[in-house]
Amino acid sequence: MTHHVALQFAARTDTGLVRAHNEDAVAVSAGHGIAVLADGMGGYNAGEIASGIATAVVVSELERLLSQTDGAISRTAGGTASRAASGKRLRQWMTDAVLAANQEILETARDEPQYSGMGTTLVAALFRHDRIVLAHLGDSRCYRFRQGELCLLTRDHSLLQEQIDAGLVSPEWARYAPNKNLITRALGVAPQVDVEINDYQIEAGDVYLLCSDGLSDMLTDAQLAGMLADPHVTLDHLGDRLVAAANGNGGRDNISAILVRINAAGAAMARSRWPQLNTWLNKMRAFRVIRPIRATDDRE
Repeated sequence: MTHHVALQFAARTDTGLVRAHNEDAVAVSAGHGIAVLADGMGGYNAGEIASGIATAVVVSELERLLSQTDGAISRTAGGTASRAASGKRLRQWMTDAVLAANQEILETARDEPQYSGMGTTLVAALFRHDRIVLAHLGDSRCYRFRQGELCLLTRDHSLLQEQIDAGLVSPEWARYAPNKNLITRALGVAPQVDVEINDYQIEAGDVYLLCSDGLSDMLTDAQLAGMLADPHVTLDHLGDRLVAAANGNGGRDNISAILVRINAAGAAMARSRWPQLNTWLNKMRAFRVIRPIRATDDRE
């Protein structure tokens, strides 16, 4: 595994209790640290075509770019995977992969008239070294559960979110708003797409949840946090529990989730650098120097 973090994945997708078919799609490339989820839209089953294209193309493009880089590193004497690519390069690769997916959806709709007007949301995660690079459009989300705290890492691209930001709708009432599924960004609707890219530091013990609105609309943050907090449940069982809970609350839409757990290997790597750090600390103590440690944002 070349991304130097030990990852566990579990993916689930379910039609739910109301929809006739499933327009969500999920894809995982565990060996490259990639997870992609999409929620399609469009008549005549076109939504599932759009979401399927989006997940397949993003994974394929990222695998291609990462494999080329890893191959070059392996042929370089003394090269290490930690120098594989800067954060800026990873963000650009994620952007390029999403743009490629958008183009493929547009071309498919042009060549197949029955798919005209199809589109899809997207949330994609790339885990590399000690970072997660996130791309998203629409209202599919990524949550992080860390040390008992649930944090939403994405911001919905939706009319409702714009109303919340403008103070027209309270977050408490937003859960019951009739226009909650009107999105303002998606793949496949225009040649130019404004994909939002962010990256964050990861830590051993983190659990990341990528999900469609069929899950996040059916469960409160407290319910999500409660299930993610169970230290004994396996990711596969947790995925099943999330789907069952969403269906138990109505299952009004397709339900999809990808779970990623950062295992303790990351901490073990950090401990392997302790001898060097300890030597430095001893030198500092010898000079009686004490320096404050500043708290910094985990984004680059």
